[in-house]
Amino acid sequence: MQEKRQHPRVPISLDLKCEIADAAEILGTAGDISLGGLFVQTEVTPPAFGTNLTIVTRLPGLSGEVRLPAIVRWNKAGGFGVQFQLLGARETHAITDLMRH
Repeated sequence: MQEKRQHPRVPISLDLKCEIADAAEILGTAGDISLGGLFVQTEVTPPAFGTNLTIVTRLPGLSGEVRLPAIVRWNKAGGFGVQFQLLGARETHAITDLMRH
């Protein structure tokens, strides 16, 4: 199977919540991350492909929570992958630093 990702991913373990309009929030853990997106490990039924959501978490090097707009690109039992939408400069910088270490 050919790799389609544009950005390399690094393993990580970050607690997060996913906010979805008109739906209950989803609690999970980021299993890996890249500049392009992340994998959300969760026990609940993953949202459908194409669902817009906001990832709320803490990133190393930043104070307070960050809000990362994303869209679901795939799902399976145990989790789902999201692609980030437009990120701010500080979030992009924090993810880039995280990937270097």
